[in-house]
Amino acid sequence: MAEQIATRLYLDTALDVGAEVDLDEGQAHRLRNVLRLGVGAVVAGFNPRDGEFLCHVAELGRTRARLSVVRPLRPADSESVPRPEPWLVFAPIKRARLDWLVEKATELGAAALLPVWTARSQPERLNRDRLLAHAIAAAEQCERLSVPEIRPPDRLDRVLAQWPGERRLIVCDESGGGMPVATVLAALGPGPVALMVGPEGGFAETELDALGNLPFVSRVGLGPRVLRAETAGLAALAVFQAIAGDWRRARSG
Repeated sequence: MAEQIATRLYLDTALDVGAEVDLDEGQAHRLRNVLRLGVGAVVAGFNPRDGEFLCHVAELGRTRARLSVVRPLRPADSESVPRPEPWLVFAPIKRARLDWLVEKATELGAAALLPVWTARSQPERLNRDRLLAHAIAAAEQCERLSVPEIRPPDRLDRVLAQWPGERRLIVCDESGGGMPVATVLAALGPGPVALMVGPEGGFAETELDALGNLPFVSRVGLGPRVLRAETAGLAALAVFQAIAGDWRRARSG
């Protein structure tokens, strides 16, 4: 009978059969006080370098927790997809909505999250540690091996000046000036892609003009309704994954 795995933990340390892994305070608290597990409980530990392993709780005290790595479950290359995972570029929004955006973008397979300050962004302090914690929790829940990179926020013009030209940038244009998103994504070649959504007030006209002049940019529309910034970002990711991304593959296991 297969052992029942109680939970998955992202472990940013080397994983191999026979290794002993110390958990951080938050992970120990989760096992002990939230899940009510004890010594001998079965969990899965994973990271994108080493893959996923079945582990046993070897020690679980008030101030210390440790796992024993027992056997491999999935190799690191099991998430390989025909094209690189998409990036999501977004203007920071209010905290609760931003947390939700990061969580769901992780579930939808975003490889990197790039916050950018635009002309109409509402300036607000962005806590990358909090966002990373949401991304890790989402990766644990949705059974992906990787956690998206969360870049430091930067001005839109500086991000564009340093943009890798081989990565196509699909800009969601709420003004109606773009081609239908499904049409553009269906015609994409095999290279890397990023999706961009603006702030709650939309892009400024000067920003849209500047974006439209860049050779790596395609402006697209997301249908007849005006979407919230977080809805637009997730809708664009979902359409990309369905048409050009990894939703063309079946879930294994």
